[in-house]
Amino acid sequence: MTNPSASKPKKEKLGKKGTFSWALWDWAEQPFPTIMQTFIFPVFITSAAFGAESDTSRGLGTASAIAGIFVALIAPILGRRADELGRRKLWLMINSYMLIAIMAAAYFIQPSPEFFIFGLILYGLGGAVQESAFINYYAMLKQVSTPGTIGRISGYAWGLGYVGGIVLLMLSLIGFIQTDNPWLGVGTENAENIRMVFLLSAVWMLIFSIPLFRNVPEISPKPGVGKENIIQSYQKLWQQIKSLHKQAPETLKFLISSAIYRDGLSGVFSFGGVLGALAFGFELADTILFGIAANVVAGIGAAIGGFIDDRIGSRTTIIVSLTGLILAGSSVFVFASFGPITYWIGGLALTLFVGPAQAASRTFVARFTPDGREGEAFGLYQTTGRAVSFISPTLWTVSISIALYFGVSSGESAIYGVLGLLLVLVVGLLLLLRVNPNPEVKYSN
Repeated sequence: MTNPSASKPKKEKLGKKGTFSWALWDWAEQPFPTIMQTFIFPVFITSAAFGAESDTSRGLGTASAIAGIFVALIAPILGRRADELGRRKLWLMINSYMLIAIMAAAYFIQPSPEFFIFGLILYGLGGAVQESAFINYYAMLKQVSTPGTIGRISGYAWGLGYVGGIVLLMLSLIGFIQTDNPWLGVGTENAENIRMVFLLSAVWMLIFSIPLFRNVPEISPKPGVGKENIIQSYQKLWQQIKSLHKQAPETLKFLISSAIYRDGLSGVFSFGGVLGALAFGFELADTILFGIAANVVAGIGAAIGGFIDDRIGSRTTIIVSLTGLILAGSSVFVFASFGPITYWIGGLALTLFVGPAQAASRTFVARFTPDGREGEAFGLYQTTGRAVSFISPTLWTVSISIALYFGVSSGESAIYGVLGLLLVLVVGLLLLLRVNPNPEVKYSN
């Protein structure tokens, strides 16, 4: 192995202003996952105004699946090109403005069947654009941190994102949705008050993304890199995967293990509201309150987990978090008969450990990826996660189906879905235990 310092590219040091500007983008983009992917737009587009519930639900799932396949195919190419051509910030800007345009366009979707396909296009396209944006955003992490602060900064940014989403959600509910007098003189005809939230989301991201674009510099392109077509990009990608296996094999192993448990983390949030409503009898208001509390707790957990990450390491932080998730999920299942209090305690405990696991995961990739290959690694990070995104929903459904087969009533079967999510987390944890906590990165001349 050669001397790492001889081949590492020099990086421009950023002050607190640049670091905060990078972290603020997590806050800026939160309208999309919070409003457009989880709480408001999916509920709006699948409502009876757009057609039969079974048709709208299947349509939403199809749009999400198509977006996922698309991202899985292009993510590693986008990341590699951004590394070599020095265009991380440029592509993050392009992706950000595309998300802003998509959220603004959602304002024009009126509650009528003829707008349904347009809504699905925006939903699927937005999901693909957001995932593409993350590739370049995550790759910037090493630009805005040092080896001693990388975990803290990653956790801080993740926590800031959670808080931003909650602030916007509360403003949306109080100012436009759960009120007889929406702000700005907006009416309720044709769901204008709901559609105004989509426009508000676009303005929010437009304003809060400016600091990153102003204060975080672009990386320099690699010398001697020319244009290449898609086929050439995939050929070079395969060569780089093989070299990554030689240069940072543990990073590649981690990408595989994290794909499994990150799908379990996604399942915790995806089915959290459903579980509260079906298994614990939460009304809509209860579900919204739980969602707000869950995101706040997850944000706090992410921020605290960042400090822990810098002290005990990313892998250990993830192991502790996954263990906490498994114990909390098991308690929700075992003590379900105690009623809603079980979910308020156990469910919030679940979300407490989600944030640190998510933040430490991207820290591990950034910490142990060779300099100059961050975009490539995070492209694979997004691709592997997308490739297995069907596991949690499948095991959730299978677990409930098995419970029904063995005579569990339909009203009690939803709690058995937790077992499917726990299985995903356990498998991911076992694979993670095989990853070296301090992998050697081999730098070549």
